[in-house]
Amino acid sequence: MTTTFVGSRLAVSLSGALLVLAGLAGCATPAPPPPAQAELPFDQAIAQATDSLLMQTQKQAPLIARMSAKRGVVLDPMIDAGSAQQTVATQLLQERVSERMGARHDTIELLPFQSANLAKARYLLTGTMTRLSVEQARSPLRIDLALTELATGMVVAQSSVVARDDGLDHTPLPYYRDTPVPLKDQVVDSYVRTTATPAGQRADTYYLERVAVAPAIKDATTHYNAERYQDALAQYNSAAGGTAGNAQLRVLNGIYLSSAKLGRTAEAEQAFGKIVAYGIAQQQLGVKFLFNPGSTAFWPDAKVSGPYPMWLREIARASADAKVCMDVVGHTSRTGSVAFNDTLSVQRARYIRQRLIVEASVLGERTKPSGKGFRENIIGSGTDDAVDALDRRVEFRIVDCG
Repeated sequence: MTTTFVGSRLAVSLSGALLVLAGLAGCATPAPPPPAQAELPFDQAIAQATDSLLMQTQKQAPLIARMSAKRGVVLDPMIDAGSAQQTVATQLLQERVSERMGARHDTIELLPFQSANLAKARYLLTGTMTRLSVEQARSPLRIDLALTELATGMVVAQSSVVARDDGLDHTPLPYYRDTPVPLKDQVVDSYVRTTATPAGQRADTYYLERVAVAPAIKDATTHYNAERYQDALAQYNSAAGGTAGNAQLRVLNGIYLSSAKLGRTAEAEQAFGKIVAYGIAQQQLGVKFLFNPGSTAFWPDAKVSGPYPMWLREIARASADAKVCMDVVGHTSRTGSVAFNDTLSVQRARYIRQRLIVEASVLGERTKPSGKGFRENIIGSGTDDAVDALDRRVEFRIVDCG
């Protein structure tokens, strides 16, 4: 149930039935075995994970190498593995890891995450934060760190710890707060798999093949978060110039967001159309809508809901053109009773379905609504704000038309 301004956001997501059963068509991150470590205070967990990571690299390096020049490390921004978002908490994680590396290990030199440094750094550092249970408020977090040798693509060190959620702030950073679409695609899944890969094994190839464009995406997102939208758009367009960039939802989404912020309506609509086309091609699309609390009416502020007619038009057009059949499945956050949320999730699924039928009548024969309440939460915080926006979504699951 939703009870606050931002608490009534829900996402529309397109995913094939085979994806649901088989785990994103083979691209979902497999759950690692439960960690044996005890829960540690957040800062202590970070210190232990960072020290373990670097001890592994020191043991592997010959003595002469340990006594010589520093080994360069570049850091691809850390993320929440469940939501694929950068949050205040993941930003704190990477800041603390960086500080620990710089202060305690004089053989390591942290280099800015830039294309030029990818060519000269020895290691690539990745990190994720994963909530162990979405059914328990403030459940423990698993922190995974990995160092990948750029020359060989081998993970040379990996560490995992379990940390207490000591009042951490999981609010998404502005780009992730504003995004109309959940951003967990194959690149993100591959990043997560790499970070959980045991030392001595190769990092995920899909991620390594696309890491060259990651610095441009990072710079573009930094500009966006600082409200430098013109610079952000230029960087996202630059990232989209290559095949690797074009294949990433983060880039397409960044072009849409930056264009919309700059008031470039036609460019924004074209960019959103590409997001929808990408989602249908990948059989995984999500679009977040903000509803009035406890209702099926969109939030009336035009600054918020103004783009919704265009979003619905693009989704309906692309779905009709693709001739797909879909189950429209509603979801809610954990606030409120089971019965209320079950009913609300169905009602919102029906509303979204009806709006799509208005845009493309053929979808009346190709869609049916249902609801899951909060039984399939992604975040599970029940805070009804920007933190758990992904829990309030409607999925379009492709089914057999026969």
